Amino acid sequence: MISNAQFEKELELIISNAIREDIGEGDHSSLACIPSDAMGKAKLLVKDTGIIAGIEFAKRVFLQVDPSMKIETVLKDGDVVKHGDIAFYVTGKSQSILKTERLVLNAMQRMSAIATKTHSFVALLEGTNTKILDTRKTTPGIRALEKWAVKIGGGVNHRFALYDMIMLKDNHIDFCGGVTKAIVKTNEYLASNKLDLKIIVEARSLEEIAEIMQTPGVHRILIDNFDYATTRKAVALIGDYCQTESSGGINENTLRKYAECGVDFISSGALTHSVYNMDLSLKAV
Repeated sequence: MISNAQFEKELELIISNAIREDIGEGDHSSLACIPSDAMGKAKLLVKDTGIIAGIEFAKRVFLQVDPSMKIETVLKDGDVVKHGDIAFYVTGKSQSILKTERLVLNAMQRMSAIATKTHSFVALLEGTNTKILDTRKTTPGIRALEKWAVKIGGGVNHRFALYDMIMLKDNHIDFCGGVTKAIVKTNEYLASNKLDLKIIVEARSLEEIAEIMQTPGVHRILIDNFDYATTRKAVALIGDYCQTESSGGINENTLRKYAECGVDFISSGALTHSVYNMDLSLKAV
């Protein structure tokens, strides 16, 4: 996984790019009718139910746009919320509040939706030993926010990008000329480049799993698009050789059944690509 320093750098880039995109040469609407020295206060109003996420990110946005802004938090990331709750108050120059309004809302609405969905998946897994993972099926440019929201919702982050973990999927295996060759060449590549990266290998059949297990160095086998019965056989076959992960169209209706097959992890792109934004508003007080 990426380091804290790398994650912080991603957040800085997201905020800087979002400010560039939204404010550009200036917020002419506010500049036109709000005095530069006018002070104001606003509240983040929840108009939905679920898990709130993005409060800490909002603080970063406010302070990057205007370090003099003051934020009074009422809730914290991960809290259960309902219609009418207030997450925080922000006080400062009215122009600064207006500059940050849309960026804060866009981020928090998206993050809260992801945290809420993740939380519901985690609840479905209660009583099992299976953990829910996100994927790289994220919105380009804001992956750090979406993966942060998964953690807030109680999920576990998978690899962040192509550089922090090896995942040999079907196309890698086919382009390389077979699963054994792919694993061997990957181990050689890591050794020659002095890289310490975990290796996950996708398996398409029990026979391929058996072949994978003949070669050392695999951290996890991805049991992809297997039915329940075959997944149970795969888990039994793998035993203590390495970790196990199920994926492939798994949803709220099938999640528990796959967990009961005994896999260590279930990965779901739906946590980040199939959510409805939480309804939030930033209202003047």
